[in-house]
Amino acid sequence: MTPASDRPAAPPVVGDPVRPRPGGAPCILVADDDRAIRTVIDKALARSGFEVRLFGTVRALMQAVETGAGDVAVLDVVMPDGNGLDILETLAQRRPDLPVVVISAQNTLATAVKATERGAFDYLAKPFDINDVTAVIGRALEQGGGPVAGGPGGGDELPLLGRSSAMQALYRAMARLMATDLTVLITGESGTGKELVAQALHDLGKRQAGPFVPVNLAAIPKDLIESDLFGHEKGAFTGAVQRAQGRFAQAEGGTLFLDEIGDMPLDAQTRLLRVLQQGEYTRVGGAERCRTDVRVVAATNRDLTRLIRDGGFREDLFYRLNVVPLRVPPLRDRLEDIEELAGHFLARAVDDGLPRKRLDDGAVAALKRHRWPGNVRELENLMRRLAALYPQDVLGADVVAEELAEASPAVGTAETRDAEAMGLGDTVRTHLARYFASHGDGLPPPGLYARVLAEVEAPLIELALGATRGNQLRAAEILGLNRNTLRKKIRALDLSATDHRDG
Repeated sequence: MTPASDRPAAPPVVGDPVRPRPGGAPCILVADDDRAIRTVIDKALARSGFEVRLFGTVRALMQAVETGAGDVAVLDVVMPDGNGLDILETLAQRRPDLPVVVISAQNTLATAVKATERGAFDYLAKPFDINDVTAVIGRALEQGGGPVAGGPGGGDELPLLGRSSAMQALYRAMARLMATDLTVLITGESGTGKELVAQALHDLGKRQAGPFVPVNLAAIPKDLIESDLFGHEKGAFTGAVQRAQGRFAQAEGGTLFLDEIGDMPLDAQTRLLRVLQQGEYTRVGGAERCRTDVRVVAATNRDLTRLIRDGGFREDLFYRLNVVPLRVPPLRDRLEDIEELAGHFLARAVDDGLPRKRLDDGAVAALKRHRWPGNVRELENLMRRLAALYPQDVLGADVVAEELAEASPAVGTAETRDAEAMGLGDTVRTHLARYFASHGDGLPPPGLYARVLAEVEAPLIELALGATRGNQLRAAEILGLNRNTLRKKIRALDLSATDHRDG
C-alpha cells in the first residue's frame, strides 16, 4: 500500500497521519524520499515524545509549512520533486521561526556549507546516528531559528575530500565558521591537509574577495620572522635598503594563514599578540602604527600546551589563537576515505601528463592496511609514483606493497632499534589508554584482546614479507615463527598484498 506521504494530498491534510502527543508535544516535519529512513526517524522521535509528520515530496512538505504546521523540519537534500537545499531560503522567508535540519548522503564540505549558508539550523550526513538527530532537534527547539542565510557562495570543486565520520565532523564545524571572522587554530599531524582547511575557510568565507596569504613560520629564519610578518623601515637592519611591506599588509582585507605557529620565537609571539588584541602593529625599525583588517588562521602539528609548560609558547597568545579549534584527523582515522582520495590523486596525475591508472580491490585493501605516518601527503606521493613508474593500467596489491616497502624509512643502527623496541610498550599503552578514554564512563565492546592482536599481527607480518620481497622462509626466520605457522597466518589474515612465495 502506498503511504500517504507518497500520494498527492489535499490541504490541509498533508503527509502521513499525525500522531497526537499528550501535553501539546512539539511537531517535527520529516521529509525524505526513502520510506525506510522516514520510518526509522518516526519511531525514534515518537519514543522521545514528539508529534511526527512524514513527507515523501517537497510539495507535500511545503503545503504543511504554509498551514503553519511544525516546530522543526528535517529535510533531505535529494527529493523526487526538487532539491532540499534549493527550498531552504523559501522556507526561511515563509517560516523564519522554523528551524530546518538538513540530512544528506552527499557528504561533502560543499553540502555542509550550502546548507549553513542558506539558513539550515544544522546538517547531518547519512548514515547518521539516530541519537544525533534527536539531539539536534532538541537544540533546535531550545534555540529556535537558524543561521542567517545569504552568505558567500561556493562551488563544489573543493580541496577537501572524504565521507568518513571524522571528516563530516570537520565539515560541520567549518560550515559554521564561513560567515564569521573568528580566529581559528587548526591542529593535526604533518601531511593531514591543514593548509587546505585554511584555504577552504578563506575561499568559502566572507573574505573570499581578499587575498589568502600563507606563511610557513618554520621555513623563515627566526631573526627575520618579525620583518616578514610586519614589514620593516629603510635602514632597520643591515640589508634593509628600502621600506618593505610585511605579510599582514599583503593580507589586508583577507586571510593570513600562519602555519607551524609553534615554531614562532617568543619575541615575535609578543608582537603577534599585540596585533590580535589591538588590531595594529608597527614595522620593524619604525614608530608609525599600522591598522590591520585581517583574519588570522593558525596551524600546528605540535602540542602547544606542552610548549606552554616548557616556556616555549605564550599562554595568552594560545588563548587568542584558540578561539575556535579545528582538528584535522590523521589518515589512519579515516581509512574509509582512502579509495576516494587515491582515485582523486590518480586523476590529478593524469592532469599533470601521467598515464591514467586505477587500483583493483586488492590494492585498495593493501592501502587500508598501511598506517600512513605521512598521512594524505604520503598517499598523494605514492599515487604519483605508481602512475609514473608502472606500465599496467590496473595496479594490484603486489605493486602497492612493493612501493610501500621501498618508501619505508631505513632501519637504523642496533642501538636505535633497541631504543625503539624499548619504547614500543609505552606507545601501545598510551594508544590503548586513549582508546579506553574515548568511551567515556563506559567500556570498549567485547573482544578487545583479539582486535589488538590483529591490529599488531597483520602489519608486522606484512612488513616482514615486504622486507624479504615475499620470501616466507626468510620472513618466518625474522619473526621467529615456523614457516607453516606463518603460511596459516597469511591465509587467516588475508594478506594478499605481497607475492608470498615459499623460497
